[in-house]
Amino acid sequence: MSAIPAAEIRFGATPRPELPPGGVEHKRVVIVGGGPVGLTAALDLAHHGVAVLLLDDDDTVSTGSRAICYAKRTLEIWDRLDVGETMLERGVTWQVGKVFHGAEQLYRFDLLPESGHRFPAFINLQQYHAEAALVAAAQQQPLIELRWCHKAVAVRNHAEAVELDIETAQGSYMIRADYVLAADGARSSLRRSLGLDFRGQVFEDRFLIADVKLRAAFPTERWFWFEPPFHGGGSALLHKQPDDVWRIDLQLGPDADPEAERQPKRVLPRLRQMLGPEADFELEWVSVYTFQCRRLDRFRHGRLFFIGDAAHQVSPFGARGANSGVQDADNLAWKLAACLRGEAGPALLESYDTERLAAADENILNSTRSTDFIAPKGEAARLMRDAVLELAGQFGFARRLVNSGRLSLPSHYHDTPLNSPDDPALAARAPALAPGSPAQDAPLPDGDWLLRRCQHGGFSLLSFGDAPVNPLPQQIAVVSLPPAGQAAERYGAVAGSAYLLRPDQHVAARWLMAPKPEQVLTAYRTALGFPAIQA
Repeated sequence: MSAIPAAEIRFGATPRPELPPGGVEHKRVVIVGGGPVGLTAALDLAHHGVAVLLLDDDDTVSTGSRAICYAKRTLEIWDRLDVGETMLERGVTWQVGKVFHGAEQLYRFDLLPESGHRFPAFINLQQYHAEAALVAAAQQQPLIELRWCHKAVAVRNHAEAVELDIETAQGSYMIRADYVLAADGARSSLRRSLGLDFRGQVFEDRFLIADVKLRAAFPTERWFWFEPPFHGGGSALLHKQPDDVWRIDLQLGPDADPEAERQPKRVLPRLRQMLGPEADFELEWVSVYTFQCRRLDRFRHGRLFFIGDAAHQVSPFGARGANSGVQDADNLAWKLAACLRGEAGPALLESYDTERLAAADENILNSTRSTDFIAPKGEAARLMRDAVLELAGQFGFARRLVNSGRLSLPSHYHDTPLNSPDDPALAARAPALAPGSPAQDAPLPDGDWLLRRCQHGGFSLLSFGDAPVNPLPQQIAVVSLPPAGQAAERYGAVAGSAYLLRPDQHVAARWLMAPKPEQVLTAYRTALGFPAIQA
């Protein structure tokens, strides 16, 4: 992947298309927004054989690093879309974090202490690099059409289609689409067009975020300070990124003037105090922000779906924004593809709301708790927080109470109509992989990886042992696995155990002993949103 500065990456405005008679263009699926979430959704739909038009109101990648921490689950999703290795090669890998109180290190943590994982716990990669890689992949995909500098300014929802008004330098035009995905960010024009608003909290404290070009010997770790000696009374965060760029976050307090605080004459002395008088650094990008933990009441509005920041917002501590947005795309793409192929039951598209609203609520809860601990409200809350920090330096139990940002984990869809009733015998052995859980990767004896065997785009039946279940619909690929080893351990499997995985690699059903073909078929239909067959 190129190291070209973000400001120099330009794709060029796309001319307005020649319109058919009547002046309205017809498309199956339109995605509005060319950030990481919209591009991921486009690639995913294309991998399922769906033609996609992606519109963006600009012709470049994002400015500033913005989202930088991409979790293991996100890398697994991108790997299924043939960009995971590219991101891993370009990013900075890390799994260790350290928490400080003042100048004292309270403790360290390891997010992935065990071996046998293809991808690391996290990589750090500037958003503009991630977007450039996704655009390059989309440009190689014949089912994806990219239109730059085409701004969607209004949307109208109808029972049979969605209408979009598009503005370009050559004039306006209209698109009529079977389905639309709104991935146009926190200031979504589509959300405003429908008169929708977020509900949730906007926190008062302001934070400075800066990208600094610096050659330093700091280790590749996440360092978080409460009340650092170089920035009295607030908090600070330090992350390494590629190209000798470091992300620095500094808490400013609720009374900080955002315009004044982003000026170099205010920013540079703060950074000098943190990095030391001898540090040779250059400021690349700076912003001032407040925490927001909010979401729409619903993410599905007929044939229009909101994904990513257009649907929900969380604080940056915990890396839950972009990672949850990529999981939105991962959840929706296969369902929409199944619907367009005529394979979906009535509950499938509605399950996007069921599953991703619950995921958003979990992310918002964790994000809100992090914010309350980092910026406590009132003297009593601050005294309680400081007492926990004092204890955390000596006692392990107190460290579990410290919250410097609960880091992103994959969503579990335990309460969804797509899950089949669980096998109690297997539940007693492997509760972490109940229906709705994300599948666990594991190395295989032949050098391959479990999830890579399940990248064909359809359902997978993991069969532990030598007797795969037959006959099955061609949409279900049988993946034979050894009944011993790391894969069997992570799935609590014995010879004959089986797991049915959805196309997004979440567990749909599981059986301790070899299921009958009709059991697998029933679970498959349930996962596609069809009602249960009555005995």
